[in-house]
Amino acid sequence: MLSKNRIRLILEGEDSTYGVAFMLSIQLLIVLSLVTFSLETLPDLSASYRELLNLIELFTIVVFTIEYLLRIITAKRKFKFVFSFYGIVDLCAIVPFYIIGLDLRTIRIFRFLRLIRILKLFRYNQALKRFRDALLSVKEELILFGFIVLILLYLSAVGIYYFENAAQPELFKSIFHCLWWAVTTLTTVGYGDMYPITAGGKIFTFVILTIGLAVIAVPTGLFASALAQDRVVNEK
Repeated sequence: MLSKNRIRLILEGEDSTYGVAFMLSIQLLIVLSLVTFSLETLPDLSASYRELLNLIELFTIVVFTIEYLLRIITAKRKFKFVFSFYGIVDLCAIVPFYIIGLDLRTIRIFRFLRLIRILKLFRYNQALKRFRDALLSVKEELILFGFIVLILLYLSAVGIYYFENAAQPELFKSIFHCLWWAVTTLTTVGYGDMYPITAGGKIFTFVILTIGLAVIAVPTGLFASALAQDRVVNEK
């Protein structure tokens, strides 16, 4: 009989005998579940195929439910686990199935919550864990940079409004309309649906495009540096 501690080690992939096999099995089930979800959207599926997809879905739900219950039972701090990120993800991965089981047509939109199962892959993949750890290590810097970007977006919308409103009132109607231009320009996407025609607007756009390069480069540099540092720490 496996002890709670042994089961917990297996669930976390720390048990050398069964942990790795369990992690790989769950990853395969997650991928299988997402594939079946995609196949269900195909038109003109025969009844036999739909029945097969439903059986696969039922099997994966049973496994995910057992896994979720075992994690609660073996957790050292059950309340903390239930309301943790992974606890919520695990719950959301199985709840839609039971809700849809009521056959309430108005809530079938919950089927799309099955896509949250892809987040379960973060639990079982070491590379993804390093990505998560790297993001957490620069979380404050990224949040601060996010606020700066929001300020830049607003200032960009205000600037282009004053340059282009008189020349193109149908496009640059207000600062709110100009926010779309600010987003596409600051991110250097530039769809071309809104572009300046005045000299001042073109110069201003050049400045915003230049700033946009930094908007992409700064968080990328922060994350890359944190990821490299985390990798070095894990290798030691």
